[in-house]
Amino acid sequence: MLTARRTSVVKSASGMAARILGSTSSQHTEQRRTILGISKSLDQRLYRMAKGVMPPISKTEEIALGCGTIGFDRDIFSGNPSLKHLQDTYQPKLSAEEQSFLDNEVNTLCSLINDHDVAMQKDFTKEAWDYMRDHGFFALKIPKEWGGKAFSTHAVSQILVKLGTHSMDANATVAVPNSLGPGELLAGYGTDAQKEYFLPRLADGTLIPCFGLTGPHSGSDATSLIQSDCVLEERNGQLGVVASFKKRYITLAPVAGVVGLGLNLSDPKGLLKGKGEEGFTVALLERDHPGLRMGPRHMPLNSAFMNGTVEGDEVWIPMDNILGGQECCGVGWKMFVECLAEGRGVSLPAGSAGAGRAIVGAVGAYARVRKQFRVPIAEFGGIQEALSTAGSDALITIAGTDLMNAIVDNHEAPMVVSSIMKQNCTERGRRMVEHGMDIAAGSAICRGDNNYLGNTYMGLPIAITVEGANIMTRSFQIIGQGLTRCHPHMLELIQSLQAPKEEEDKAIAIFTKQFYKVVNHGVSNFARSLTRGVGATVSTATRSKTAYTDGNKLVDYHEKQLLRLSANFALTADLCFTLGGRLKFEELLMGRLADAMGAIFLGYATLHHYSRQKGVEGLEAITEHAMLRLEKEAQDALKEASDNFPGPLGPVASTVMKLGCFPLGSLTRPYQAPSDQLTKEVSRMITNPSELRDFFTDGVYMAPEGVAHQVSDLIRALPICVEADKIASTLRREKREPTSEEVDKIAKAEAIRDVLIQVDAFPHLTDAEGQEGYVRPALVGTEERLSSLDRKKFA
Repeated sequence: MLTARRTSVVKSASGMAARILGSTSSQHTEQRRTILGISKSLDQRLYRMAKGVMPPISKTEEIALGCGTIGFDRDIFSGNPSLKHLQDTYQPKLSAEEQSFLDNEVNTLCSLINDHDVAMQKDFTKEAWDYMRDHGFFALKIPKEWGGKAFSTHAVSQILVKLGTHSMDANATVAVPNSLGPGELLAGYGTDAQKEYFLPRLADGTLIPCFGLTGPHSGSDATSLIQSDCVLEERNGQLGVVASFKKRYITLAPVAGVVGLGLNLSDPKGLLKGKGEEGFTVALLERDHPGLRMGPRHMPLNSAFMNGTVEGDEVWIPMDNILGGQECCGVGWKMFVECLAEGRGVSLPAGSAGAGRAIVGAVGAYARVRKQFRVPIAEFGGIQEALSTAGSDALITIAGTDLMNAIVDNHEAPMVVSSIMKQNCTERGRRMVEHGMDIAAGSAICRGDNNYLGNTYMGLPIAITVEGANIMTRSFQIIGQGLTRCHPHMLELIQSLQAPKEEEDKAIAIFTKQFYKVVNHGVSNFARSLTRGVGATVSTATRSKTAYTDGNKLVDYHEKQLLRLSANFALTADLCFTLGGRLKFEELLMGRLADAMGAIFLGYATLHHYSRQKGVEGLEAITEHAMLRLEKEAQDALKEASDNFPGPLGPVASTVMKLGCFPLGSLTRPYQAPSDQLTKEVSRMITNPSELRDFFTDGVYMAPEGVAHQVSDLIRALPICVEADKIASTLRREKREPTSEEVDKIAKAEAIRDVLIQVDAFPHLTDAEGQEGYVRPALVGTEERLSSLDRKKFA
């Protein structure tokens, strides 16, 4: 009985336990369902709120987001880039064949070009044109199987740099076929028939190519292709398009034998039938194509390179003339991006790098050759400031160019980095030339064979406007595209907000996942900014002004500062999400962030360059000068962004940014401009024989000995004038008369100085002035007035 009762109690207890557990389990399940429901509701509300403030992505933006590649630009947005990755991955170098071409064919071409004559005649001689054609200057990137050179991007860049030290017109003329011409696109996308016909003719120079994209209303939105429409039609059983187009600013169009034409294809009758699609399409038209009009020229400032219009109305273009055939209809933007990475990121910066090398070489020498108050102007503080700034800008541009070349040679097409390179390097190029003009003064404004700066001064603003004006590139493209394409988590988040209503559940799941990744990313970068900021402040405050002389310490210190600034930038980029779709209209903010990102990228490029060139005496000083300027540029841009953060949540974002980036206020903004001592040291090396000068002049065209060429003559005169000045200083110090040898050296230097400071003067400047019997109108008026006077002369 006892046992039976125990069994009954156990059963009763078991039943009660089961009921309790069952009830608890049911409560837990219901509670979990409730939490999930609330969470899902919140996710849905957050998603719809974000979708409400995010405008639809335009066709241009949608296409751009899917083109090109990402790499080191994403590392910057992550807040944790790696210098070692750059050093291990990218090594720009020339083959023996490429170096030989640079040393021989490029020098020969330069010898055939008189820059002043080209500027005045607005054209090259036929001899120069033939040399460019016969020696493959328009086929540097075309594969060897078709007769081209198949050179690396770095080789093309170095060729353009050397041409840029002598003639910006030659630089532009060679640049276009090797970056924005259809040669590479034909090799990559052309049909067999197109390759077999066009590539050999492009390679041997029979056909000079150009690329027609920009129209009067296209501007920076190249894919809009306004006034470049074509409609698919069928004529006599053959598919083709009827196109009307109006292109301008097309380099080489006045002399081109074939044009790659960007068109906006539509197919209202559905004739494509799934093979190809509507949209940006490239057509290949030869100069004599029926209805095509080419020939009228623009005159870009005072430049002589060929630039003009490409027009046509109701032009019939067979499908065989569409680059890549019917299958490539609608994929022109992808083709264009491949050109754009080299046009923006390689060709245009190469011109600035060439200007930088020539200015350091020639103006640095001029500052020592030219004397005022019996003292070389190189000893004047204002000259030293301008020269050191131009020198470090030249180093930054060369370093960025080398790294960008290696990136492209690594089969990457980074849209954001190429935009940074274009905007930043062309702007630095303009500043370098302005400093050179200031130093050379009167000799730089009087045109003629002796003027080596004037044409470059007038040419660099052109580079600033092409391939997207710098003002647009800086204030819109770099961050507008970078934030969406390069941020580690942003692209999927934005794409989820573009999803149609029927895919909302899936889109919410993606959005929620990416949203929390963005939040976590921001928190991580806030912590990095805080800790690195304090560390950077301490290391900067305790650093000796001569610490840079140790190359390893130089790199270690500046890498840490760039890591700090990268975290600051990444945090600020995350805070931009508080603006939603309004960000694309906040161009003042985007411009400042572009400045910061550009300075950070070029800072890494400068350290990457130093690690490859280490051992050049004086490189530490100019690298230090460049890095200090870049770090201050980034710091100032971020400070201005934090002071002016826009939007309804701007005050909150500004506070968070300041706490993360500058937690101790001005104490955690430690970067200052280079000291006067460093400025003088850099200027001294630029204006005296040194390994650093040799580094810069290595890529400058030097005319043969005995051939008058102002840049070459200045560079060769420098050591002669420096030696003469040392002799004169020694004579004053020792209070003695010179030896006969010393007299000869001083006399030689003075004679050279007298020649090199001369400027050109002309009997007449116009054809009318040169006519026999011509009297200038002002002198005619003088004679008329004198004729009515009784007394016509003083004595």
